Amino acid sequence: MRLRMLAPAFAGLALAAGAAVAQSKPTVAVLYFTNSALGARNAELQPLSKGIADLLINSLAANPGIRVVERDRIQAILDEQKLATDGKLDQATAIKVGKLVGAHHMITGVFFTELKGDSLRLSARVFNTETSEIEKGGIEERGRMDAIMPLIERFAAKISGDVKLPAIPGPARDEQQTSAKKQEKVPFQAVMLYSRALDEKDHGNKDKAITLFRQAIQAFPAYEAPQNELKKLQG
Repeated sequence: MRLRMLAPAFAGLALAAGAAVAQSKPTVAVLYFTNSALGARNAELQPLSKGIADLLINSLAANPGIRVVERDRIQAILDEQKLATDGKLDQATAIKVGKLVGAHHMITGVFFTELKGDSLRLSARVFNTETSEIEKGGIEERGRMDAIMPLIERFAAKISGDVKLPAIPGPARDEQQTSAKKQEKVPFQAVMLYSRALDEKDHGNKDKAITLFRQAIQAFPAYEAPQNELKKLQG
């Protein structure tokens, strides 16, 4: 009888301990990237502002040692605060968004392309929302557009290392590497379709978003990100 009475108390303590562990993890948020592509490609590649941020979020989220704010939560805050959704936010606003989503580290970035060629350069700054200072700037990675998924993985690893986030544990690292290997051949066309779908979703165009997510999957049937988004939209 006494044991039965103590059981709820133990359960409550376990839940409290779990919550404390979750709160002790550093929380990371990623804002949309500013599009600095040159020439006519600027308009063409605008959807990547959201796409790159989303890919980076997915890569960072593979580390169970940190908490990563979901892109949908970021979008909800941007909508509520009536803020820009193309990454063009000043430092004070970026920090404000970080605080609203409960992030310790706020990542902002820019992507660049050449007038000709297929190279993509990513550059990021990380703000500490508690001190409102730049924690790390000038984090850069470059790669080919047709190898954008490995580029994102390298970029995520560089950010994690430069900000000194907890190292990803062995089993989780093995799982991440296996997943990254399956996704490394996702073509740039599929990433662009996915990025466009995210934008349509954010504007409330559910049918258009579903069509584009399906097209991204057709372009690469093993592409996990659009599959996950379709599950959300279709319940």
